[in-house]
Amino acid sequence: MSRIGRAPIAIPAGVTFDNTDNLVTVKGPLGTLTQKVDKSISVVLEDGHIVCKRQTDDKDHRALHGLYRALIHNMVVGVTKGFEKSLIVAGVGYKVTLTGSNKLTMNIGFSHPVEFTAPEGITFAQPAPLEIVVKGIDRQLVGQVAASIKAIKPVEPYHNYGFHYKNETVVKKVGKRATK
Repeated sequence: MSRIGRAPIAIPAGVTFDNTDNLVTVKGPLGTLTQKVDKSISVVLEDGHIVCKRQTDDKDHRALHGLYRALIHNMVVGVTKGFEKSLIVAGVGYKVTLTGSNKLTMNIGFSHPVEFTAPEGITFAQPAPLEIVVKGIDRQLVGQVAASIKAIKPVEPYHNYGFHYKNETVVKKVGKRATK
């Protein structure tokens, strides 16, 4: 049996869970998330915990068992704590300014400033002049927005100019060397 799939999900105080017609809805203090669940997986509430069960021991059902348990767990964490990803911009003369809580204007070495507007459910924060924090309740959306920002100016390997995640190790390549 799946080790991830069989682990129960504790429901914190202030979070409500509803499963109707294989549509799981989790409401919490930060918002509401929904997820469509495959009909081969049953999601039930037992003793204050969410439990995912599969119908058979087929390979596909085993894979979906752990997947949907992880997705539902991410929903519960998202509506209680939320998710965030930090990005660092490195480069001589690079500047990022935050307008409101959902629009970034970036001067990152292009001939024009690049503007990026956050989709619904995502907010930006700027704790330092060259750091951007992407926040939201949907883990997939937070990761996708952070990856989209990073793709605007990926790290250049010889000078390490560009965007990288705060916890990412960036390796600088050695340039040409003078020889005798």
